[in-house]
Amino acid sequence: MNRFEGSGYREAKIRYLDGDYQILTAGSYVVCAMTGVQIPLDELKYWSVARQEPYADCVTALEADKRAGILPNQVRA
Repeated sequence: MNRFEGSGYREAKIRYLDGDYQILTAGSYVVCAMTGVQIPLDELKYWSVARQEPYADCVTALEADKRAGILPNQVRA
C-alpha cells in the first residue's frame, strides 16, 4: 500500500508483539519513541514489546534499552 492511500496519512496505533504487531487504529506511520521521527509502517522493524514503543533503527532501539537499564552502558577505554 502506498503510504498516501487507504488508511490516510496519519499515525497508526499499534500493539507490539514478539516478532509482529497488531494494528489497533489504521494509519500509515508510527512515531519513534526516542527521536520523534515518523516511521512508515512498511519500514517498521524495531520496537519494544515490554515498553510498547517503536524505534527508527537498531541503534535507537539499543539506546532505548540502555536507558531502560536492560543493557549496560559501555564505556570505551
